[in-house]
Amino acid sequence: MTDRITASLRRLFDDHRIVFWYDTARDMRSEFDAVDLPGVTKVEIANNEFGLKHRMLRQDPKARFLVFGDGPEPPNAENWLLDLQLATAVFKADQAGIWLGELGLPPQFESVVREHLEFYRSKARVAELKRLLQASDTQSQVRLRMLAVCAGAEGGLDTVIEALLGDLAEGRDDAMRLMTRAGLTEVFWKQVGNAYGYQPSEPDFEDFAIALFQSAYFRALGEDGKLNAEALLVFRRWKNNRHWESAFEALATRYQGLLKIPEDLSRRDFRALMPVDHFEEIDRHIIRQMVHAMSTQTVSASEVLKWVRERRQSHWYSTYEDIYQAIGFATEFQQALAEANLGMTSPAEGVKRYVTSWYKLDQLYRKFIYHMQKSGHSSLLAELYDAVENRYTNSFLLKLNDAWQDQVSGMTDWAIPGYPRQSAFYTEQAAEFRRKDQKVAVIVSDALRFEVAEECLRRIRALNRFDAELKPMISALPSYTQLGMAALLPNKALTLSTEGSGAVLSGGESTQGLTAREKLLSSGRAGDRAKALKAEDVKNMRVDEGKELFRDNDVIYIYHNHIDAIGDKLQTEDQLPKATEDAIEDLTKLVRKLTSANFSNILITADHGFLYQHRALGESDFAIADPQGDEILMRNRRFVIGRGLATTAGMKKFSSANLGLAGDLDVLIPNSINRLRVKGAGSRFVHGGASLQEIVIPVIRVGKQRDADVNQVEVQIIVSGRSQITSGQTAVVFYQAQPVSEKMQARELIAGIYAADGNLISDEHVLQFDFASESAREREMPRKFLLSRDTDKFNNQDVFLKLRERVGKTSHYQDYTSHRFQLKRGITTDFDF
Repeated sequence: MTDRITASLRRLFDDHRIVFWYDTARDMRSEFDAVDLPGVTKVEIANNEFGLKHRMLRQDPKARFLVFGDGPEPPNAENWLLDLQLATAVFKADQAGIWLGELGLPPQFESVVREHLEFYRSKARVAELKRLLQASDTQSQVRLRMLAVCAGAEGGLDTVIEALLGDLAEGRDDAMRLMTRAGLTEVFWKQVGNAYGYQPSEPDFEDFAIALFQSAYFRALGEDGKLNAEALLVFRRWKNNRHWESAFEALATRYQGLLKIPEDLSRRDFRALMPVDHFEEIDRHIIRQMVHAMSTQTVSASEVLKWVRERRQSHWYSTYEDIYQAIGFATEFQQALAEANLGMTSPAEGVKRYVTSWYKLDQLYRKFIYHMQKSGHSSLLAELYDAVENRYTNSFLLKLNDAWQDQVSGMTDWAIPGYPRQSAFYTEQAAEFRRKDQKVAVIVSDALRFEVAEECLRRIRALNRFDAELKPMISALPSYTQLGMAALLPNKALTLSTEGSGAVLSGGESTQGLTAREKLLSSGRAGDRAKALKAEDVKNMRVDEGKELFRDNDVIYIYHNHIDAIGDKLQTEDQLPKATEDAIEDLTKLVRKLTSANFSNILITADHGFLYQHRALGESDFAIADPQGDEILMRNRRFVIGRGLATTAGMKKFSSANLGLAGDLDVLIPNSINRLRVKGAGSRFVHGGASLQEIVIPVIRVGKQRDADVNQVEVQIIVSGRSQITSGQTAVVFYQAQPVSEKMQARELIAGIYAADGNLISDEHVLQFDFASESAREREMPRKFLLSRDTDKFNNQDVFLKLRERVGKTSHYQDYTSHRFQLKRGITTDFDF
């Protein structure tokens, strides 16, 4: 007891020279006698008031005094020391007085303690309250801080609500029960009623939570809610706070059915719901309606892409990200298809138009299928999938290659003017570096189609200090692995095996296996040290091993096989879209690995491309006629090799000589995208034929720069008119100064309005600036900010709209830019939403 009294007195003497102590019950004499405070003189009131006053004010005006009164404090009219007492401090020796002293609160705050004694029975709560108290606090504010301590919150009433919502989501009511024991329930509900307009006859926190969700939903739609606009603001801030993410999701899921949200959504146009994300069912409703509108072609591509972008602000976006991505790619596909003219007048024009624009349709289709599969919600996209699949197959793939077949049918020899041949790759491209005595690394990725390589190119270019270019090359025909791999090596007199295995000889020597390929590479230039290895071996190399590889070799060929390994199996061909994504990731890592090993000249190419249709094929997709001839050596979905093959309907015949090969064999290629029936083989992923997707293959040339060349887009705040806020909300436009590209990367910022003292006084928005459009207007992002009631305290002052940016991967943020506003609201309590 004495220790606590001494500690309380010491705190009072930190701020006061004189402290009065009245022993009302005349039971604290021993405690007074026991108190020993260095530098403090103990005196008693005993009909000596004028003497004490003279001593304390005249004789020892700087000394500290503890003035003890044996009995209750006299009435003001009879208290001759009242003037001195009012100017100093009075110590209450009972428990409530001790707590008041510990908190450094004046006597007039006594009711704040006496009315809530249970709160103060915990030393931890008292210590936390003392930490939160501010010198300017009123009794009401002290009680509000007590509520914050009960809830484990940090701040005003909004943070208390957030913490209680967190408890509710977890099925706990510890904080509410503590408020009840501490006599703070009435205080709490009065605060809630005043702030948010919640005033039922029997308040209950879950009832409040339900009303909060309901009101926020309706107000976001521009309709009235049971609670006021301040409730919408606190709801938004809580919903958007990553700390409360799981609590929001739990309660939104719990109340979605209770509030009959699905039924309400069924009567609403999905366009009106774009800014709303209070329940998961909203996203599902938007997706279903958007998919239907796209499938029936009743909305424009620009509208859909705008909606997909808007939904990125949804709390549930991560759950449906792949669905939205799929919708976006489907939209771009349909737009590109509508703009495409699939005609051509020559093989060279066909290839040129494919590598300039048509490849994009293959890419967009593949990306759509990939995200649809990855989403785990394919049923939501069923209607759109049918539409995209039909258009891809019938309006693009078949139509394009039927037109291309007209060009192929007119060919005698397999050659396309103006485009390099695969069989000359080593001489014309890889050996170019050797002629300059430079080392070169070639990555051969099995079935790396041109459109996949284009995406890989963008991924590589996005790396800091990397540059790359992509050019097309025409594959050997038939476009299958053994021939394509042989054609990429130094070669002469390539010959198809007569054993029917598909093997290929170069000058009579084998081209299969790393040893054979290494031997052929060494023959490319006299004295060259060559190495052929698998991609997995390079990926697993230590840095020193990579540098040894560079030091000891002039030419290396790295064989990467992921796309073909997955696609060319009946059991896994439907996983082709994911395989391409993994392949792009692999190749990007390989490039970084090679440059870290000092390789500066890197080429990435392929043995062949492929055709892929996700839906199982129908009868019409197979060639009708059966190949005939003297001897059929090899039969594949997309080609036949044999001797004396007969000209067959629906197929184009080439001799070995026509194909630039040695030997006397014939090759039949099914027209367009038709397949041959082959027992046990997959039919969705195929290659070997002459379609543009199979024979246009990539050559990516990678280089390393000395200087950093990757930047982030700049963002500006645009305010129309005067920089004043005169109501409960304000609208601004954010402008992304440059379009996103490989070297100009996106930026994520958080926007909010702050008072000069750093208090957030509005809701916050997480903003993604990743617009790729060249049009400046299409890189504008308008946003509205709701102001809290705390804004009233800062009226006629400057406030700041701040854009803040996350520091690396930390939880810290730094200011990116800001704009100063003057807050001039006429009626500060009017929230005119």
